[in-house]
Amino acid sequence: MILNRVLVAIFVTTALAAPSWTNAADYHHVHITSASPLQAVSWYVRHLGCEPVTDRSDAANCYGVEVEFVPQTTTGSSQGTGVDHIGFSVADLPKKMAELEAVGVRGSGVRLQRNEDGSTWRDVPGLFKVAFIFDPWGTRIELVEDPETLGFHHVHLSAVDPNATLAWYRDVMGGTTASLKGRIDGLRFGDVWFLVRREATGVPGSTFERAIDHIAFVVDDLDNAATDFRRQNIHFEQEPVVPEGGRTSARRAFLTGPDNVRVAVVEAGFAGIESNIGSTILTTDALEPYNTPQTPWGEPDLQGIWTSSSAVGIPFERPEGLEGTAVTPEEAIARHEGRLLGGIWGYEREWRDTTLEYGSAVSTQAAMVIDPPDGRLPPRVIAEVQALAGDERAPRRAVTPGGPEDLSTWVRCITRGLIPTPGGYNNGLQITQGPGFVAIMREMIHETRIVPTTTRPALGENITSYQGSARGRWDGDTLIVETTNFNGGASFRGSSENLTLTERYTRIGPGTLEYKFTLDDPAVWTQSWTGMFRWDLDDTQYELVEYSCHEGNYGMTNILSGARSKDAEAAEQRER
Repeated sequence: MILNRVLVAIFVTTALAAPSWTNAADYHHVHITSASPLQAVSWYVRHLGCEPVTDRSDAANCYGVEVEFVPQTTTGSSQGTGVDHIGFSVADLPKKMAELEAVGVRGSGVRLQRNEDGSTWRDVPGLFKVAFIFDPWGTRIELVEDPETLGFHHVHLSAVDPNATLAWYRDVMGGTTASLKGRIDGLRFGDVWFLVRREATGVPGSTFERAIDHIAFVVDDLDNAATDFRRQNIHFEQEPVVPEGGRTSARRAFLTGPDNVRVAVVEAGFAGIESNIGSTILTTDALEPYNTPQTPWGEPDLQGIWTSSSAVGIPFERPEGLEGTAVTPEEAIARHEGRLLGGIWGYEREWRDTTLEYGSAVSTQAAMVIDPPDGRLPPRVIAEVQALAGDERAPRRAVTPGGPEDLSTWVRCITRGLIPTPGGYNNGLQITQGPGFVAIMREMIHETRIVPTTTRPALGENITSYQGSARGRWDGDTLIVETTNFNGGASFRGSSENLTLTERYTRIGPGTLEYKFTLDDPAVWTQSWTGMFRWDLDDTQYELVEYSCHEGNYGMTNILSGARSKDAEAAEQRER
């Protein structure tokens, strides 16, 4: 049986939809699993030269091959599965790799697979130049310099028996036998190559719920195709059916292909699945009325391990031009993923605290600043450079520090600041209560604040510290913590030692803790201002792991030794 249309599907946790078919041989779909379709489209447009699909936020046109992104659970990279990678051909590979290397892994970055000599590409005599990269969601991508087929180039399978695997796709799916440069036997589906390599370690891993979840082919008559499959004793993993959320009435079936590869066959007109991306969203809407449980001694019970992972990506101030107090679910997920890409994605998705499919919700809150009502910080009293003198975000006081005191409190492992704003990882907060006291421990550096909730004598103004002196009290179900006596060394957004920080912890639902913080510093801002985000209870899964800041961390040692080396070089030049 010959299939007259072919669709290659690779999942990168995101949602996809099929194109309208005009020339069957020219259209192949790649489905990639990505936490955010918007971010994934942007990545493939920026780095691989694809184009956004009109009126779609979940697909990109990659040189005539539509790449679609589906948000779903994923358990790792495509590497090592029956579909090891996909390939793109570029006109000048050394130039392209130089561009990608300059991007690096931060931002919406690119991870390069280096050769043993450290190079990013190699020349295969008689074939072409080749290189490997990874997208942020685990899809392995081979870049080649093949001027005969620029753009989307190939799907590379991994097999126990390459000859048998090629024969299966030829006989069952209708590929045309061909030889790439006379060196590699494969199949052609239109302009796209299907290539196979032998898996040296045994049977390849299943593609199910990996970065490349399956490959798919399109037929005009699925009933006839299904009959033909059964005649060839092809096993159906899923019989033909209109999938839940399908954009059209076209049906889809799943087959079990060689080497643990899931193979989908869809009817002409199949247009992908509408993703239920909003199901992961934690909205900013008011929750149902809630009665906070009480401790045995009669105080509101806030105890437990809370995480702020859902608040990752909320901009501190409301972006210019943004109206309202919330964004759409798609926008929220995109900025959440963008924040992670800007931080730690190079550690691999499995290391994230905040991976969507592992249960983390995402907030649609427009900005952390909620007062002033415009979501922007009030004007400063003094010049910003002066106000930022002690801020962790400010330029360092010395390009070549004279001593540890010239380095940030982060590098010195003293404190991670006054407000535990969320990041890519270590977003845990544990609250423990006792009569008259509340202990609040942050995962970062395991800083623990012991907050008394009964009247105590005030400290003298000369007794100061990085975290200040905290006093707590209960106002109904809200814990109010007022902190003064700062030394200015752990400034937040330019605050000074004159700051009064007022925090409000309110349990507004069984698993939701609302956290508001008000900064009043007349020496810096013309008025006080308030920010807010929420924490989610996660006693069963989340654990505050050990935070080893100095142990094995040579950052401060190397910074100071480098500075002394520069001082020595400067002194030597002066003596000449």
